Amino acid sequence: MDTSLFPTAAGQIRHDEIKLPVFFPLVFRNALKFLAFGFALILAPIKAEGISLEACIFAALKKNPGTQASFLRVEAAKAIIKQAKAAYYPQLFLSGNYSLTDNPTQAFMMQLNQRQLDIQDPGFDPNNPDDTDNLRLSVELKYRIYDGGRRKIRTTMAELGKEAATDQLSAVQNELIHQVTHGYYGVLQSQDFIEVQKETIKSLEENLRVAKERFKVGSAVKTDVLNLEVRLAQAREDLIRAQNGMRLSIAALNTAIGEDLVRPDGLPTPVKKDEVPPPIEQDANLVENRPELHLARRRTTIKKKEYHSAVREYYPNVNAFGSYDFDSDFDELEDSYLVGIMAEWEFFDGFRRPSTIKQAKREWQATQQDEQNIRNNLRLDLQRAQIQAAEAWQRLEVARKSVESAKEALRITRVRYKEGATNITELLTAQVGLTASQTRDVAAYYDYLIALSNVKRAQGELVTEYADQN
Repeated sequence: MDTSLFPTAAGQIRHDEIKLPVFFPLVFRNALKFLAFGFALILAPIKAEGISLEACIFAALKKNPGTQASFLRVEAAKAIIKQAKAAYYPQLFLSGNYSLTDNPTQAFMMQLNQRQLDIQDPGFDPNNPDDTDNLRLSVELKYRIYDGGRRKIRTTMAELGKEAATDQLSAVQNELIHQVTHGYYGVLQSQDFIEVQKETIKSLEENLRVAKERFKVGSAVKTDVLNLEVRLAQAREDLIRAQNGMRLSIAALNTAIGEDLVRPDGLPTPVKKDEVPPPIEQDANLVENRPELHLARRRTTIKKKEYHSAVREYYPNVNAFGSYDFDSDFDELEDSYLVGIMAEWEFFDGFRRPSTIKQAKREWQATQQDEQNIRNNLRLDLQRAQIQAAEAWQRLEVARKSVESAKEALRITRVRYKEGATNITELLTAQVGLTASQTRDVAAYYDYLIALSNVKRAQGELVTEYADQN
């Protein structure tokens, strides 16, 4: 390994260029050189470590606003469950009021509650009482004994709502993981496009060098040099576009993640394998694992419960109640209590309940049809993903063969051009053919990886593969 050059913050330093006084002993001078080299390594900037696809996915699952919104909806659904279960607990009320009146009935009741009513008092006149005041403190307890099972249905609906919110979160995560995967491979694809353009520029520069040498000796015309210079300028423009495309790809990936996690110097390009496995035909029934279908089932069940709840509106309500009261005219507190049971049954409501039941039943039937429609669309989604994966695989096979042929064609054409056996047009055509083949190869490779991710998304596997580990 060549250790003569060592990177530092200032650029490149050669340890044999570190100048020391000539009177230093040789051994001591060498020791100081390597000590200075050690400090140079410490001060050298560390190249940013490339971020992996998994790191991008896990970051997106935590940072993406859409995922966070869905997670908050799950937490809200959990709170709704507690609200529904609250109906099983008694209700306790504390109240207090102060009243002043000369109303005969109210004054009579106040004095009676205060245990101060004396009808034998010569001044007692129930029709014209004096101003009477009362301070009342009450503790009241209510409890529903029976409601026809509506509380249980509402609690079940709330639990189903939480599960539906969880399914919605899984659906968002499944889609998000694919978006991040698509964006990640899009950045790598852009990087490879840049490398293709750089290789094209190097090849054109070599062609231009050969053309200039031939022109100097009179074996080529000036237009050969000019045509190559024009093509080289176009290649440099294409490089600029590819670099800007990579920046846009990084911006799109960071948007999917939810923060600026990826930098141009922090994303490594994985080594392309010579062989990638072909796509495997998947069973259409795998869509049953899609969280979107789970969500549709939950909604159907919720509508079914709403229908049952509407039917139970015909059932009566039975409530127990009790209160403990204190009444006083600010002289002495007098206590009393009241307990009882009350049954309520709404006998006629203007045909409201039959209409409510019909509405709930039709909505339940509608969600059943929606569920089947979603299932059909998910099957189509999986079939489309499989077809796209098969197409990308075929394109990849063709592109790889064409790259090898294009490289050989350019090599032969370049040799013939040096020998004067062909013209500049054939050389430029061979160069354009190689660049196009390499570009298609890069596009096909990453399109195939994206297509494989899309198949997993269509099967609902991405959320199981990544989100469950998060």
